[in-house]
Amino acid sequence: MPTPKKPAADGAGLKKKPLKDPKGGLTAAGRAAFNARDGSKLKPGVKGPADTPEKMRRKGSFLRRHFANPQGPLVDDEGKPTRLALSAQAWGEPIPKTPAAAKRLAAKGAKLLEAYAATKAKPA
Repeated sequence: MPTPKKPAADGAGLKKKPLKDPKGGLTAAGRAAFNARDGSKLKPGVKGPADTPEKMRRKGSFLRRHFANPQGPLVDDEGKPTRLALSAQAWGEPIPKTPAAAKRLAAKGAKLLEAYAATKAKPA
């Protein structure tokens, strides 16, 4: 009876999990790899409503950072959304295809950050 093959000690022959999600953003394996490499603490995007102060802060910061002044095109030469545009989908937002749509997302982010600040400013 033949013995089952074991993977090589160096990991050769093992299939690596994808780090980038084709739908936008990073996979859990991608976040883990980035965290291990940089010592960061990435979390998955806030997909649902930003109904807590932490969710408001995280989603608002993301939307402002990525869509106030987009660092690249939102669609490629074939009209397909780029990874920048798909990142909005990973956070539960519509995919922006025009600069105006990106500005609307940035404005939404600004409103979320204002709402977050209002939760922190408590009357004395």
